Amino acid sequence: MPLMASLWTGTSGLLTSSNALNTTAHNMTNIDTEGYTRQQIQLGTRQYNMINKTASANAYQQVGLGAEYTSCRQVRSVFLDQSYRTESGRAAFYNVSYDCMVETEDLLQEVDGAEFADSLNNLWRAVQALDVDPANTVNMNTLISRASEFVNRAKAVYEGLTNYQANMDKTIDGIVKTINEYGDRIMQLNQEIVSVESGHREHANDLRDERNLLLDKLGELGKIEYDEDIFGNVSVYFESVPFVMTDHVNHMGVDRLLESSQGYATPYWEYMATTEWNPVTDDYTVIDISNAKVFDLKQEVSSVAGTDIGKLRSTLLARGDHNATYHDIMGGEETDVNGDPLHVDPEFVQNFYNKNIRQSILMNVEAEFDQLIHNVVEEVNRVIENAASNPARKNPEMYVEPTLADVRQELIDHDAELVAAGKTPVFSNIPDAEKDDYVYQVAMEKAVKQFDLFTLVNDTKAGVVRYDIGERAVNGQLEGYPAGTIRIGTTTMNLSVNEMLIRNPSLLSMRDIEGNEDKKMTEALKQVFRNESYTLNPTVATKTNLMDYYNSLVGQVANSGDVYDSITDQQTATVNAIRDARDQIVSVSSDEELEFMIKFQNAYNAASRYINVVSEMLEHIVSTLGS
Repeated sequence: MPLMASLWTGTSGLLTSSNALNTTAHNMTNIDTEGYTRQQIQLGTRQYNMINKTASANAYQQVGLGAEYTSCRQVRSVFLDQSYRTESGRAAFYNVSYDCMVETEDLLQEVDGAEFADSLNNLWRAVQALDVDPANTVNMNTLISRASEFVNRAKAVYEGLTNYQANMDKTIDGIVKTINEYGDRIMQLNQEIVSVESGHREHANDLRDERNLLLDKLGELGKIEYDEDIFGNVSVYFESVPFVMTDHVNHMGVDRLLESSQGYATPYWEYMATTEWNPVTDDYTVIDISNAKVFDLKQEVSSVAGTDIGKLRSTLLARGDHNATYHDIMGGEETDVNGDPLHVDPEFVQNFYNKNIRQSILMNVEAEFDQLIHNVVEEVNRVIENAASNPARKNPEMYVEPTLADVRQELIDHDAELVAAGKTPVFSNIPDAEKDDYVYQVAMEKAVKQFDLFTLVNDTKAGVVRYDIGERAVNGQLEGYPAGTIRIGTTTMNLSVNEMLIRNPSLLSMRDIEGNEDKKMTEALKQVFRNESYTLNPTVATKTNLMDYYNSLVGQVANSGDVYDSITDQQTATVNAIRDARDQIVSVSSDEELEFMIKFQNAYNAASRYINVVSEMLEHIVSTLGS
């Protein structure tokens, strides 16, 4: 082999060993860098120079030009990458649910003293004491005091739940913003990677590392699918909708007006929303997002369907879309013209519950808690209203306020409101011969209600049927009910203790018209807390009394928390196992890299010594020939 050609062989050895050392040093430098993938060099042989071809020879006469540094590649497992991103998203989903359960249990005050349970028990003990001595003023004062304590602590719990709901809502904007930023950066990296790799043999490994890390993080926020084309562009689908394309990103928006009457955030795809030109802002305004929502939260949560993946979906589900009340459990209170409850089909009630709140952690607890308060209040008031000792029943003329004429006018005005709203009037449809009796009955109900223990906040029309068409009404009516057939009823936040009784507890007389102690009333009050006729929600068959209801509610939250905790632990173990398997492929081993460094250093030294030998030979030949 010519000596001059031998120099090429040595030079190629120096170059390949030097590049290999640089790659090894790069691996060692980034051993703790998040998302870094171990890089491997690939070596090949340079093209041979043909000296002679002889048909009779066993081999052609060729001269080699040494080794060649062909490429520096990443080693990754497509299967492990996809599995990791799916399972980490599932782990994030259940972790949010578990954290919400833990916070909810704290809000129910069962961790730091069981304060609300104490207030419920105190109210029950006050009722028992009143039964022992109904006419005792101290016992009546205690009952009203315990009722005030019950209302205040109930409001504190419910407000805590709604405040936590609002705090969860605030995180939606940040999550959506992060998703959009990830999408923009992935598209930018696509362009940079294509620019580096197009027409060159160089791989943009560090840029690919950053893109892979963003895909890992994006997978925690939602369900993603992705695919890389032959040019190096990665297209990403988020919840089966095109998100990152070759030349653009379809951004998400957050609506707080069009779809949520309580101002809760609803993520939607901006390019799918209906818009119209607004000359005032000189821009397009979104007017409808009904077909652009990112999630269908009515879907059943299922691993098979992939609806249990991602922090964003889990946060939306746990938060819900409104502050739930007992209406969401009872399917609304359908009433007749007198405000008396009508029979509600159990199947309808369950479907109503399943559709509206079943999958939301906070809305479930809010509705079940509110149902407890509603049942206590309604049943206690019912006993007082029907009691023979109710002052208005003993002396109706004294307590009928306002006058019958005022009540009649109030009913006429209410009819006018119904007609204006396109609803059927009530009072005008009553036969004239029965109108006076009806007015007197309404006035009596108002008088009797004056002595309710619990009243609506600032309520001046307690005896007149009040209606609530619902926050989620469509065209003026709640789905499944005609407009104007949903009673407002007593909820936790529109509740107070009767101020008249607070000022003068003796008005709550426990003696009937003959002056006897009203033991029937006190016994009925005790039965309110004893009757086993209540269920947490339509899916629960076991009935319980009011005293055990709250314990069942807390137990349900605790049990659900344990389930989510178990699932979270399992998912965490799964994610860790996949991460460990992937790290065995992609992570940098310092011991292995040190071995490579020694190997390539020796190869570099050998190539250097080879060149020195060839150089000495050439010098000797030139010197000898020159002499």
